[in-house]
Amino acid sequence: MNPLNTILSADRVVLDLEATSKKRVFEQAGQLFEAQLGIARAQIFDSLFAREKLGSTGIGQGIAIPHGRIKGLKQAAGAFFRLGTPVPFDSPDGRPVNLLFVLLVPEQATEAHLQILSELAQRFAERSFRDSLNSAEDAAAVLQLFTA
Repeated sequence: MNPLNTILSADRVVLDLEATSKKRVFEQAGQLFEAQLGIARAQIFDSLFAREKLGSTGIGQGIAIPHGRIKGLKQAAGAFFRLGTPVPFDSPDGRPVNLLFVLLVPEQATEAHLQILSELAQRFAERSFRDSLNSAEDAAAVLQLFTA
């Protein structure tokens, strides 16, 4: 079963977000998850930023998969952001990022957390998948790409 089916919904797909930095993207993610899940935006921001300090979650090709552990979260949750203008992300290839999948996992993450990250990395490795995300017209089209 595709682990992405249960963690992403159309209301957590944000297209053509204008953000000027990695920090601003994390702030937007915090606001989105706070509204959707009732978790304090500061907790989300701090978790994402703390993970990023360990090393960039940019994986190259304009892609990043920021993720963080959240105390009190019962199951993994994801959001997809397509940026209007790419932002620097300290990716291995030096390219700025415009496609981000933000993943929140319970504080005591399990094997499922690693399976989700692996699934995302495999999908993002495919050029046709990245191209489809960049040209998707709406949230429903993006959701279909991730859950197919």
